[in-house]
Amino acid sequence: MGNSDQFWMKQALDEAKKAYSESEVPVGAVVVLGDRIVGRGRNAKEKNQDPTAHAEVLALRRAATELGRWRLHDCQLFVTLEPCPMCVGAMLSARIERLVFGCTDPKAGAAVSLLQLADDPRFNHRMQVASGIMAEESAELLREFFRLRRKKK
Repeated sequence: MGNSDQFWMKQALDEAKKAYSESEVPVGAVVVLGDRIVGRGRNAKEKNQDPTAHAEVLALRRAATELGRWRLHDCQLFVTLEPCPMCVGAMLSARIERLVFGCTDPKAGAAVSLLQLADDPRFNHRMQVASGIMAEESAELLREFFRLRRKKK
């Protein structure tokens, strides 16, 4: 798990860098089944003018399309930033087996920071959570993005 977590997180970080270059908040995600990526996503809220166009949701949609099923119980989702409540909800709905994320989000994180939805016994599904994988690289990309954004204003 350890080294492969880093490998897959690098793929998510590549998606985040693409979002950055598209002037989107740099968050990237990949859905992994076994040894292959079945869905990729990066934030596209501005581009799509869609409040649900988070990296995780887009990656889940692509994985479901690729696999021809909405139940992703045998998949892992890697994302550079701790997911928000909407995204954790989408992962629970998809029955994701394991969530792996980079840096925490103290303002909107719903896996470990503000809420712990991934392991809430009131839901009919729970998923394993691993955090801190390539956290510094993920956080630095976000800091740089918002630093430049503040300069422009």
